[in-house]
Amino acid sequence: MALASRYPDVEIPGVSVPQHVLAGAAERKDSPALVDGVSGETITRGELAFYVQRLAAALHARGLRKGDVVAVFSPNTIWYPVVFHGIAAAGCVVSPINSLYTPDEIAFQLEDSGAKVLITISVFLDRALAAVAQQPVDEVVVLDGAEGHTSLRDLLTSDAPPVDVDIDPATDLITLPYSSGTTGLPKGVMLTHRNLVANVVQCRPLFELHEDDERVIAVLPFFHIYGLTVLMNQGLAWGCAVVTLPRFDLEQFLRTIQDQRVTRAYVAPPILVALAKHPLVDQFDLSSLRTITSGAAPLDESLAQAVETRLRRGAPDGVVVAQGYGMTELSPVSHSTPEAGHEPPGATGPVPKGTVGYALPNTECRLVDPATGEDTTAGERGELWVRGPQVMTGYLNNPQATADTLDAEGWLHTGDVAVVDDEGRYTIVDRVKELIKYKGYQVAPAELEAVLLGHPEVADAAVIGVLDRDCGDELPKAFVVRSPGSALTADDVTAFVAERVAPHKKVRLVEFIEAVPKSAAGKILRKDLKQRAG
Repeated sequence: MALASRYPDVEIPGVSVPQHVLAGAAERKDSPALVDGVSGETITRGELAFYVQRLAAALHARGLRKGDVVAVFSPNTIWYPVVFHGIAAAGCVVSPINSLYTPDEIAFQLEDSGAKVLITISVFLDRALAAVAQQPVDEVVVLDGAEGHTSLRDLLTSDAPPVDVDIDPATDLITLPYSSGTTGLPKGVMLTHRNLVANVVQCRPLFELHEDDERVIAVLPFFHIYGLTVLMNQGLAWGCAVVTLPRFDLEQFLRTIQDQRVTRAYVAPPILVALAKHPLVDQFDLSSLRTITSGAAPLDESLAQAVETRLRRGAPDGVVVAQGYGMTELSPVSHSTPEAGHEPPGATGPVPKGTVGYALPNTECRLVDPATGEDTTAGERGELWVRGPQVMTGYLNNPQATADTLDAEGWLHTGDVAVVDDEGRYTIVDRVKELIKYKGYQVAPAELEAVLLGHPEVADAAVIGVLDRDCGDELPKAFVVRSPGSALTADDVTAFVAERVAPHKKVRLVEFIEAVPKSAAGKILRKDLKQRAG
């Protein structure tokens, strides 16, 4: 049974992503669009529109045509949106590459995507060239310049005539991000202009904007769909100033919020763990922050509350910590928690902490029992299926993976287990493939991780199932990062969890590690932990 969004449908403009994102540039040409959080360098809205037009013209003059793929291998900078939208305005397809990738991983993406050009920065040039040696491209552009390579300045100062490419938003691709997935090689996710425009428009009714002073901190990477849509495109389209940081460093993150008077932060749970527990937080004035929205991994209710309580100090109205849900294949958002006053018609109260809120406008959902294929009812667990204008068109060069994920009726099978209450508010309880089976019971790693993070001497934690070859069960194993100065023992950990969960959910094994392996978007890399556990 399809569950419709509690919000009325919104109209999806039939325009390209650059047209939508840059629509207000002429009226507010002198307002800041992008701010470097380290140096303070700024690109105004008028400059952004001009640079995008110039870059599109230069790429066209160099022989790139509609549908050609350009790979971008760079951390967040104020020039990343210029590059992304310049490529898109030329009718080409952006394939963003994870800035942590090795040459082999880069070469795989270049080959699979069919990239003709690779755009990077000088610090990454050694890896970029090693990848190109394996998988050649027509040209390597180095944004900040390197001998023998075209720079961004060269492209922006070219006298190439302007181009006006005919783009069909519904069918023409704009980006090919690669989904990490839980098994197999990364897969190119085919997203159209309409997918990305739709997602920005779908999110708008849930938020209260103050356009004159909104500043979004962009520390999550633009190469990931969360950063690309929610921080970069959404921030720019909504008239915010997007403040970029090249990577997450807690002190720099806090200082930037303070100095740039950031009002909005979109983060992943590991950043919230730091905001809740790290002593550095008390040294900075974070009173400008109004909202923090978490995504990319489940956020525990107690952690969200702990951050709100701590950051209430010095903030006139406090900080609201909320949660959203999505995945690369959903452009990425399908659910989010609305800000006060922006609940759907008929809502009777605020969204409880720990949920991911409501389905966005124009979004349908189903919850399906993985064992029976039958739809579940309110309060019952089921795999979340999503249908809407933000759903990908498929995986590049991979019809089997597409068929396994996207069915003939347009439902995207997320692989995440969820429940929905009577008011249409969803809670993600775990992954279908990550559930631990212990003596016939299902044990959710996310639940145990939330318990572990409640211990004052646990800085971070992850849980996986480890096969007990004697009985065939999976034993819940916790990987724990101690807080500085802690002498926490494995017995302390198991006893703490045992007091708070049912017997079948007890942690059976504990290993202390220096850091939990995570993707750039904050997702726990459970496959790495499974390899470590043997």
